[in-house]
Amino acid sequence: MTAAPTPVLPDPEVVAESLTTLMANAAAAMRTTWMQAATPQALPYDPTTIARAMVDFNLAVMTNPAAVLEAQAKGWSDWTALWRTMGERVIGGSDPTPVATPARGDRRFSDPAWTEEPVYDYLKQAYLLAARQLQDFVAAAPVDDATRAQVDFASRQLVNALAPTNFPHTNPQVARRTIESGGLSLMTGLSNLLEDVAKGQGLVTRRAPNDFELGVNVAATPGAVVFSNDLFELIQYAPATDKVYRRPLLFIPPLVNKYYLFDLTPKASYLKWLVEQGHTVFVISWANPDESHADTGMDAYIKDGVVAALDAVEAATGQPDVDLVSYCLGGTLSAMTLAYLAATGRAERVASATLIATLVDFGDMGEWSVFTGENDLKAFDRYLDERGYVEAHDLARLFSTVRANDLIWSSVVNHYLLGDEARASDLLWWFDDGARIPARMLKEYGRQVLKDNRLKEPNGIAIDGVPLDLSAIRTPVMIVALKDDHVAAWKNTYAGRHFFGGPTRFLLGGSGHNAGMINPPAANKHGYWTSDEAPADADAWLTGAEQKPGSWWPEWQGWLDAAAGDDKVKARKVGSGKLKAGAAAPGTYVRVKH
Repeated sequence: MTAAPTPVLPDPEVVAESLTTLMANAAAAMRTTWMQAATPQALPYDPTTIARAMVDFNLAVMTNPAAVLEAQAKGWSDWTALWRTMGERVIGGSDPTPVATPARGDRRFSDPAWTEEPVYDYLKQAYLLAARQLQDFVAAAPVDDATRAQVDFASRQLVNALAPTNFPHTNPQVARRTIESGGLSLMTGLSNLLEDVAKGQGLVTRRAPNDFELGVNVAATPGAVVFSNDLFELIQYAPATDKVYRRPLLFIPPLVNKYYLFDLTPKASYLKWLVEQGHTVFVISWANPDESHADTGMDAYIKDGVVAALDAVEAATGQPDVDLVSYCLGGTLSAMTLAYLAATGRAERVASATLIATLVDFGDMGEWSVFTGENDLKAFDRYLDERGYVEAHDLARLFSTVRANDLIWSSVVNHYLLGDEARASDLLWWFDDGARIPARMLKEYGRQVLKDNRLKEPNGIAIDGVPLDLSAIRTPVMIVALKDDHVAAWKNTYAGRHFFGGPTRFLLGGSGHNAGMINPPAANKHGYWTSDEAPADADAWLTGAEQKPGSWWPEWQGWLDAAAGDDKVKARKVGSGKLKAGAAAPGTYVRVKH
């Protein structure tokens, strides 16, 4: 059994100081709440969508009592098993096999008391059992897919919120901390909550302490801006080898958040690693839009963004072709650019393309389909028209709801119940440094690419009047997916390889959307899968794939080597070509906050 904590009386001076901070934060929270109430703004979603789905779901269930009776029968059996095993444990029997256990990666119940203390063990299993039954019931209910997706999303948000870990009287770690601190931890946590309310950007904004500085210990790879326009700055990095590959490498990041996910602390920097492999590396640092960018759409991001960056790289190096590497939405933009170049007779500008965690077929968006209904898109249009862009913190909240336990409720426990400050994390610091996206871009992308899924259709989308056809792309393409990706599910990413007209290779990395991408070889984590086969079915590919340890980065580099061979030239200094070095990396656009 876990030893009981020893109660203490907190220092009166500390209590007084905490109360002063608490009252100041309470006053600031009230001011913010009043201001927000006095100036209501359009919501980026339709709040009635899920309500209507719940009504439709309940009507379908009530008209099909057999489904309810079947769920009740199975539920009774599961609960009987739980009560029996708990009873056996209370009377001193051997530890029984749990009826419900946390899923792999669920860290909420890692405290030993959740297993060692019978009461907490029962709370844990009862919660997990109820959650599983609710989700199984939704999955089997006689409703259409759209309604099921809406109700499943709502039920998961409810289940996550009601976890016993989220309440002070049912979380053993919080109970111990409260006793040990004489209640001071709860007072500090309440002060943290009120401070977040006062910021007016939603709750749990304390994830990123000021332990990092751009250009010092994050985004610190040496280089300089060599080109800029209204849409982006182009950064060229200083070489780290005497010889470099003839072909320069251009990296296209997504528009959501800022580019330096790929240049975090030096030990985790993907861009720094690329430089060390002998690449002349360029990266786009997108502008953080304001009202003046409201009418900037997909045409601009292709022509004045990616294509303009290709032109700038050629001017800087004198080389007419590049290796193009991209990630997430940046990968989708790159696929569109490849099709645009093919259609305009300039396909040779890109010698190879790597698309990491990238979708081109959005027919199965999983839980993201919840946000692409017609009413939600209309509400989002109203929200965008009011501002001219989407706020960074609204995008962050959207992504957080999809991984609520990791990105919301763990922070609620740590900051509001335990009263802790956020741990130093370069990844969370980056996540909190969000970027906006222009209204027109989101409207066009949301309807044409996400909702109507027109990119995979030949001539389904046009850029500057030029129809795009992915099958016309003959450029060799490497598609890198991540096995636990919650944004671009790996099976959907795999399906995208069959839309390209040239040779493709698929590589599956371990872990999730961000952590699986930032996986330096020195960490020796996650592992990856490779296979030269290309069956239509993703599961068939995985069955025949070879699992390898460590990072996928060197495997991918080997693919580039096979294409580039020993074609190397003397290292290029930043600014030695037609484009001169400007502001030192990470440039000025990445520092813009709104």
